[in-house]
Amino acid sequence: MEQQVDPNEQMRVRLEKIPGLRAAGHHPYAERFERTHRLHEAALLPDGTAGVRVAGRIIALRFFGKLAFGHLYDLNGKLQFAVQKNNLGDKFEDFRKLIDIGDFIGVSGTVITTKTGEKTVDIDGFSFLTKTLRPLPEKFHGITDPELRLRKRYLDLIMSGESRERFVKRTKIIKTIRDYLDGHDFMEIDTPVLTNKATGALARPFLTHHNALDIDIYLRIAPETYLKRAIAGGFDRVYEFARSFRNEGMDASHLPDFTLLEYYCAYWNYVDNMNFTEALFKHLLQVVNGGLKLTYENTGIDFNGAWPRYSFRELIRKDCGIDIDVCPTRGELIGAIEGNGVRFETDVDVAKAGRGTLIDLLYKKVSRPQLINPTFITRHPLDLSPLARKNDGDPLVVDRFQLVVNGWEVVNAYSELVDPVDQAERFRQQAGARARGDTETMETDSDFLQCMEFGMPPISGWGMGIDRIVALLTNASTLRDVVLFPLMRPE
Repeated sequence: MEQQVDPNEQMRVRLEKIPGLRAAGHHPYAERFERTHRLHEAALLPDGTAGVRVAGRIIALRFFGKLAFGHLYDLNGKLQFAVQKNNLGDKFEDFRKLIDIGDFIGVSGTVITTKTGEKTVDIDGFSFLTKTLRPLPEKFHGITDPELRLRKRYLDLIMSGESRERFVKRTKIIKTIRDYLDGHDFMEIDTPVLTNKATGALARPFLTHHNALDIDIYLRIAPETYLKRAIAGGFDRVYEFARSFRNEGMDASHLPDFTLLEYYCAYWNYVDNMNFTEALFKHLLQVVNGGLKLTYENTGIDFNGAWPRYSFRELIRKDCGIDIDVCPTRGELIGAIEGNGVRFETDVDVAKAGRGTLIDLLYKKVSRPQLINPTFITRHPLDLSPLARKNDGDPLVVDRFQLVVNGWEVVNAYSELVDPVDQAERFRQQAGARARGDTETMETDSDFLQCMEFGMPPISGWGMGIDRIVALLTNASTLRDVVLFPLMRPE
């Protein structure tokens, strides 16, 4: 049986090495180290390149008499170094006695390739940079506890190449989207995180108190109404990668704090928006994944071809037989739901839920989980869309679409409502539903309504959960896997 090492004992041993480092002329926590290359750059240099200076964390170290090999690590990979007593002289013993796996060092030397074919820096000198007090996890197994990986993400990054690649890819995904929007004349702007009204989406907000102003305020649930204010002020195309907060349940596809991308374009309708969305996503897949097919948790997803478009009504009717158009009241809809034996697993109080909330629950129960390849859902009922424009041909539905991939709502988009009289009436309806106990409603925003009364052009826009698309493109099973430091219960 492998002997277990007491981490507290290891800390004691490492602490005792600090005076030895000082005595040998090393600062245990150095100020800086000047590099000529990062590790992945040095690995591309031809053999014989001298004067190379690289730095990183030691993640492996093996001694063979008067020779040692180790690996330095940074976010972009690792690089081997060789330590020879013939090169270092007396400092070789300092290296042997004072340096541990996990420490940071800087080395200088010449690039060689070993007999095993590995690029290596044959060092002629080293600088000690940081003494690590706690030992790293055992290298062959890494961190196997999934909760520990989330709590100690820094260790997960050190030990897991897959995790490092995922977060590098997250940055590339965001940059690719940002570049695409910028290339189509969108402008990135900032909107408030602290707001007087919890508007922009149907969600429960986080409430807090502003001491200086002595008022209760909300953490934003979406940047929508402020981005539209910018459009009213003359901006033509705007977007924001907005940290947003919703005081709701947590599961594999929902987090209470998440990154939401929203954009809005003047003079578009939702069909223009749908076409742009498909082009944006295909560009993103090609740049980030190199093709339009991917596998998520053993499920193949194909982004090729023209994506299908279904109306909300026909999708629900196809999947459970309920025609929401023949259930115009809340009572009739509940009767149809119960008659079809549909049961909801949700923290929403169904007994108090309005018709719009019930329709949304029904769709999420019977239809959305079946949608694997990218699919556009259009013509949502008016009850579900307090900020969307009514369809000119059918005022009971709105000009809206959702993009669903692998059962996840990836994009939610509208032809935006810009009629202030219509908007005021919808706010009144939402207020009535809230008074009856439906918490999944939108609060009246008088300032936004007044902005609308000053006039807005035709607008279409959407919101997309960045964490969801990152999870999809990196084959992550939960959204917490693609957030560097997710919220956890205290230990």
